[in-house]
Amino acid sequence: MFDFSPQPGASKPDLYAALLQAADALTADEPDAVANMANTAALLGEFIADCNWAGFYRMVGGELVLGPFVGRPACIRIPLGVGVCGAAAEGETQLVPDVHAFAGHIACDALTRSELVVPIIRDDAVIAVIDLDSPSEARFDDEDQVGVEALAAMLSHRI
Repeated sequence: MFDFSPQPGASKPDLYAALLQAADALTADEPDAVANMANTAALLGEFIADCNWAGFYRMVGGELVLGPFVGRPACIRIPLGVGVCGAAAEGETQLVPDVHAFAGHIACDALTRSELVVPIIRDDAVIAVIDLDSPSEARFDDEDQVGVEALAAMLSHRI
């Protein structure tokens, strides 16, 4: 049985180092992409406070399709370039302090106020995105971005 949980009071860099270590332990020897995304989504839900949604959208046939996640039911398909996830799917991390100010935001959950979406890139192509939503405005910052980008880089050959 695995018992991965964040250290209370840990700094963000330490929290993300522990998250990366836990994700590495769970995904290193597992060849199944869905299993690896599911366990990583569960870890994100455990490690990242003040999130109402954490998970993946996978690139399938030129659009994003819902993948493993923790949270409320979500939009199933997102076109490229539409919303925060669709913008990230074009290859650049999206750190959005107020989703209501983001042109074209897709409101899957009306409670979401801020979002961090990081593309997962393999061989110069986006294969998925990691999406984190929060009911708090400006919940995510540069330290969160660095931590989730490190996770995305590690997962790029495991999903």
